[in-house]
Parts: sequence; C-alpha cells; structure tokens
Amino acid sequence: MTYLLNIDEAIDRKFLVLKSMKGQADTGTIIHVMDAMNAQDFIIVNYRVARFNEKFHDYQDYTAKFDDLAQFCKWAQPDNFIARNYENINIKDIQHYIKVKNRTLVSFCLPVILVLTLIIWVGSFLLLPDLAAFLLSIVLSVGAAVAVLYDFKSQKKKEKMRLYRKIGSKWGVVFK
Repeated sequence: MTYLLNIDEAIDRKFLVLKSMKGQADTGTIIHVMDAMNAQDFIIVNYRVARFNEKFHDYQDYTAKFDDLAQFCKWAQPDNFIARNYENINIKDIQHYIKVKNRTLVSFCLPVILVLTLIIWVGSFLLLPDLAAFLLSIVLSVGAAVAVLYDFKSQKKKEKMRLYRKIGSKWGVVFK
C-alpha cells in the first residue's frame, strides 16, 4: 500500500522499517528521512537512524535506492505510535508488532482456514456416516472460518494493547 503520493512528502518524517535490505537499517528501526529525490528511473532517500542499536553507533547518514515509491513504502511506513514510544519499546517487541500488523486475510487467515477445513472434513467422514458427516463438516467449517476471522481482528488490537501496557507501566498507568 502506498502511503505517499510523492517522495517529497517523506522528507523530515519518521518511518518504521518493515523489511531488511542489505547495508540499510534493520527491521523495526525508526528512520528520519533527511532528503529524498526522484532520479530518472529510481528514488534516492537519505536518512538517519533515530535510535542507535548495536549495528548503528555513529551519526552517519545513510542512503537507500528504490525503483519506485511503492518499493519504498513496502520497506518503510509511517507509524506514529511506534515513533512516539520508540525509546520505551525493545526491538523484539517492535518486530513482533510489525509481524502482526502486516498479516492479511490471504497470508494469515486463508491458510489456517484451509487446514482447519481439511482436518474437519477428513475427521468427520472417518467418524460419522455420510449425511451426518457432510452436515457436521459444513457447520464446523463455517464456525472455524468465523473463529479464525475473529481471532485475526482481535490479534491486532491485543498486540497494540500489549504495547500500551508495556509503555503505560513506565508511566505508572495501568490499562485494563
């Protein structure tokens, strides 16, 4: 998904790195875009890492080259929640947040639903007569699909609340 209409909109904004690229900031790192420009067939982005981890100890500027704006948006996205609370969250929690946030119906729900449906249908036909197995399989398959979709939606909320609780405990605030 493209978050910017033009690469110039990225200048002086913070982005959360979603994918690793060789020689660039690691996944889960907040970067501050210092400059960005369109060249003939590619985009050049100059940035600085917002918090320095084991890999980035100096104040050196980094440069990344992308084929187009969509490739940049797949590499890094704006995330105000993480940017505001970056110092209070460790890199492992941020990477887990990215993993949960980037789940889609096709990448997460569909494989789980297909596996559950296969197990339900095979199990039903092995244990019950034909008509009862068919009816039970339909009901259980629909129920499994609804449960997986509900879990998919609730996981994103639960992950954000987990991070809020972690940050809130440092403020002395408890979220219930």
